[in-house]
Amino acid sequence: MQHKPTATRKVSLLDAIAGRMQGMTSTTLHDELDSGVLEDQLGLADRVVDAESLENSVQRFAQQHIVLPTFGELADPSRIPASIVQGVDKDAADPRNLFRVHWYNDMDGNRVDVPAHVVLPPSLTGVDSPIIVMFGDRFPMITAHKVLAAYSCFTPRVITGQFDPTRHRAVWPSTGNYARGGIAISTLMGSRGVAVLPAGMSQERFDWLDKWVVDPSDIVRTAGTESNVKEIYDACNEMAKDPGNFILNQFCEFGNHLGHYEVTGRALAHVFEHVKANGFSDIRLAAFTSATGSGGTIAAGDRLKDLYGTKIVAVEALECPTMLENGFGEHNIQGIGDKHIPLIQNITNTDVVVAVSDHVTDELDVVFNSPEGQKFLIEIKGFSPELVETLTHFGFSAICNIVAAIKTAKLLNLGANDALITIATDGSVLYPSERKKTMARLFADGFSTQDAKRLYDMHLVNIDTDNMIDCTDRDRNRIFNLGYYTWVEQQGTPFDVFEARRSQSFWRGLRRYTPIWDELIQDFNARVASVG
Repeated sequence: MQHKPTATRKVSLLDAIAGRMQGMTSTTLHDELDSGVLEDQLGLADRVVDAESLENSVQRFAQQHIVLPTFGELADPSRIPASIVQGVDKDAADPRNLFRVHWYNDMDGNRVDVPAHVVLPPSLTGVDSPIIVMFGDRFPMITAHKVLAAYSCFTPRVITGQFDPTRHRAVWPSTGNYARGGIAISTLMGSRGVAVLPAGMSQERFDWLDKWVVDPSDIVRTAGTESNVKEIYDACNEMAKDPGNFILNQFCEFGNHLGHYEVTGRALAHVFEHVKANGFSDIRLAAFTSATGSGGTIAAGDRLKDLYGTKIVAVEALECPTMLENGFGEHNIQGIGDKHIPLIQNITNTDVVVAVSDHVTDELDVVFNSPEGQKFLIEIKGFSPELVETLTHFGFSAICNIVAAIKTAKLLNLGANDALITIATDGSVLYPSERKKTMARLFADGFSTQDAKRLYDMHLVNIDTDNMIDCTDRDRNRIFNLGYYTWVEQQGTPFDVFEARRSQSFWRGLRRYTPIWDELIQDFNARVASVG
């Protein structure tokens, strides 16, 4: 199925659209846009689009006993009866695991009262500001939070009748974790999925996919590595010529943005309030750092800014400084795509841009996960074994987010009462093959505690404020404009839709969709139950 409108507006409409948006309410702004584009390309349907397809989904879900959680339930899992997942393996292809697609799990899949997190001490970070990290490796099936993004993109398409499991394959373009999350979600929701990802991603991602896909052909390997997002788009555009393929592009599916605003944003706020109530009563939430990737996770920062006035810090790889320098290149911080600006990224709400080198993430990963590195941290630096064990739950993008938080604290001169919060997207269990490459490249003769000290000093003790922007309006407009080439010229997004995103009214208008989707989910579940 093709989801790429070809009609575009001329750039000369810029002044007219900008003027028209002055004084508009968020609802009016969305009303001004083409409803077909909102529904088809952006995933923003607020009604049943195809009743026949919806009925096919109802029948399929009834046959396989599939029930869908609402976004409200995923944001507040205390509303979910614990009996739903009782006795269910958290990593099983069981539709009841849909009710674990939230931040309130422990490593065994049991529900917890507060999302798992750690407050990194100044002795580790080198800054006085508390840095709070919420763990994503507690999510079911893929041990990464991208399974939430996949659910957020797929579910609105099902409950509005746009995706039909009896005739569509769900195609999941990604640099790794979203594709895995998509395969998991589509499998649990009675559908066939196809993972599209670069061939150079970590072997652990492919090992997982091999066990989950229906057929080996459902893994499509594109050229390159983390930096080769356009190659993924090109493959999907070719696949979209087949009406049986339904492309769920996380970079332009606004369900991705809304799922993180609603679910991840609330979880982060809960963690902050918990930390504040337990020993940090005087802190304020100064900043949220997030590697941009698809532009979904960083939407949680919009909620935090609404609640606390928190600054939003967008993070990317120094080897491919797209936001920082309109740049290009290639990097290995797996989990953060680049060389373009995602359509769902709210650029004009960004406060700071930070670039972190993949040398930092590769090499701190070795320190955190090797026997010699852990020995250095415990015996020489004096960190507790419990803290050092915690560091093993940081994957590449998590380390990137933490380093960005340290840089932000220094750039903004934040103090002991200025907390920063971020996310560990996944854990180190997804990167042993990459760690071996780093060891072979840099430490072929062995890795010692002295090597650990050198890397620790280089990448943690001596973190600087190079390669950062404290954004002005001109910076934000420059970064926003960079997205034109991908979305209007290459992917065919109508210009007025592209330009509407410059206004915060557009983003505020999005928030009406989640309660509507929750009502549609409840109606859908009721229809499924009536068939059973």
